[in-house]
Amino acid sequence: MNQVTLLNGRSVPSIGQGTWYLGDDPSVRKNELAALRTGIEAGMTLIDTAEMYGSGRSENLVGEAIASYDRDSLFLVSKVLPQNAGRKRMRTACENSLRRLGVEQLDLYLYHWRGSIPLRESVEELERLKNAGLIRDWGVSNLDIDDMEELADYDVKKHCQVNQVLYHTGSRGIEFSLLPWMRERNIRLMSYCPLAQAGTLKQGLMRNKTLLEIANAHSATVSQIMLAWNIRGGDTIAIPRTGKAEHTLENRAAADIVLTEAELQAIDRAYAPPTRKTWLDMQ
Repeated sequence: MNQVTLLNGRSVPSIGQGTWYLGDDPSVRKNELAALRTGIEAGMTLIDTAEMYGSGRSENLVGEAIASYDRDSLFLVSKVLPQNAGRKRMRTACENSLRRLGVEQLDLYLYHWRGSIPLRESVEELERLKNAGLIRDWGVSNLDIDDMEELADYDVKKHCQVNQVLYHTGSRGIEFSLLPWMRERNIRLMSYCPLAQAGTLKQGLMRNKTLLEIANAHSATVSQIMLAWNIRGGDTIAIPRTGKAEHTLENRAAADIVLTEAELQAIDRAYAPPTRKTWLDMQ
């Protein structure tokens, strides 16, 4: 699988595994564990989770799934809630995530979204966790360009590795200003919900004539075309979520699809790039 190089020089797979909603339903736990392990075996060794997901249940699930694997072969990402992102709570929150995951260190710890705690304080605490060895590196999630510009004033060592935001074929607003800003500074995009979250938007994408035609040309699914499109630039990490092993392998196969320039232009006509600044999408 193609690799994405982070600012710190580490390489991670272009398609990893998301875990939002995984771990919530005990009746499908075996299937979810199998899905995660199937992904690891297929090279999807980056696993993203968060203390918010199921109030820690997703982290517990990941911890069980990875227990038999060499820790050094994995790239583990978790996220701290806004209310825990200050000097009074961040270390405890991080230690709780480590305990649930059954590991001694996170590869990447993200500030989940911006809350009332000053951004400078959150950056200082992330740096303290890095210096203490609890995390190797840190990043952010759901921060728009004004937030990122402010963050740059505090991140004097340039340690912010990624900004994890929603991005998919039908939601391209970040391409106007946020994504170019990040690329200029080698801060990688980690794309959540790359297959769209749910509801009418996802249904429309899956039935789109252009995407269906391109999928047929590649003997692929629309979901695979959306993932191939998502990582087309070589500097984006997509983290689709699934609790089924067969879907995990489908996601993995998308990394091998190379879209032609004509196909990319056709997608642009179906889902036009932004021409103005818009707020970050959350769905």
